[in-house]
Amino acid sequence: MRYDLIIFDWDGTLMDSIGRIVSCMQAAAGEVQWGELDDAAVRNIIGLGLPEAIEALCPGITPAQAERLKARYAYHFVEGNTTPMPFYPGVEPGLERLLARPGQRLAVATGKSRRGLDRVFRETATGRFFHASRTADETRSKPHPQMLEELLAELDVPVDRAVMVGDTEYDLAMARTLGMDRVAVTYGVHSRERLDACGPCHVADSVDGLIHWLCHA
Repeated sequence: MRYDLIIFDWDGTLMDSIGRIVSCMQAAAGEVQWGELDDAAVRNIIGLGLPEAIEALCPGITPAQAERLKARYAYHFVEGNTTPMPFYPGVEPGLERLLARPGQRLAVATGKSRRGLDRVFRETATGRFFHASRTADETRSKPHPQMLEELLAELDVPVDRAVMVGDTEYDLAMARTLGMDRVAVTYGVHSRERLDACGPCHVADSVDGLIHWLCHA
């Protein structure tokens, strides 16, 4: 089936930003005297909006602590941390290949903030690939499907002509709620077993394999 709209998650699906997210969250938690956060615990919340991620990571945190943690995380992610965040191999040529198909539209549904996504669009010159995007601070965070509903409405695409691509159960769960097809990638943060439990129509182990499947679906 040819999809009119392909919606991508960002972190862990297109960009390998996992290392920076983990180290920045750990640094921020230490600075607000929350304590040490385990690598696996931080990886688990990648994909959620920042308030939801903090709530999951730090149960019982006070509102004041949470606000300071958000601010310190943002500082480290933008200015204080230099962990590289490359695109996964094949992402940019793959997006070019998809866009070369007549009528193909691409979008992003991400746990990033609007400010964060726009920044990375500017820094990488990749905003040109996408016809629309939604972030967790301008709609409801994953796994709620609101960002997908809004993208479908904005681009006037029926749910059965769209597919969601992501590396977490949060990505796949929001698509499943709408009855939207979903594709899992295994090179991000969640295990194949967790992804399989969300009923993907395809599982890709690399960007090249993902693009090949999307071009021939």
